[in-house]
Amino acid sequence: MFSPTRLNKSFKKEMNKKDRAPHKEICTYSDEYYTDGYTPTHKTGSNSPYREMDFVKETLGIEVQFGKYAFMVYNVCAKMTIFHNLEIIQAGIEIVPVKSFAQEMSTGVSYFEQIVWDLQQRGSSSDIDIPVLVLGIDV
Repeated sequence: MFSPTRLNKSFKKEMNKKDRAPHKEICTYSDEYYTDGYTPTHKTGSNSPYREMDFVKETLGIEVQFGKYAFMVYNVCAKMTIFHNLEIIQAGIEIVPVKSFAQEMSTGVSYFEQIVWDLQQRGSSSDIDIPVLVLGIDV
């Protein structure tokens, strides 16, 4: 069985050798959506919340996902759009296992066929979508 955690570490090690680096964006939360009288507590400094792209080179964002389904969908349908709106990336690549590879992993992970089906069923792209190549890999 393959370990998703070890696979992610291997990708990070190799990708960082190729002049690609993670990109961390600190989140500054707005106070405008709370009811009157509520005072939220926001973390700051080294405890500040953030969003991170696995690798960024020039204007290309790359995410490697050997995790649960929700993370794969979030990467493609939300995170890449957010990083595009922040003018960090122009396009993205999402690297995921194909089903036969996912079945050989030690924990249940999402796979290529799932995201392809969902994107097909969702229909035409919206005006917030950016170009994302979903790359299914196998051993």
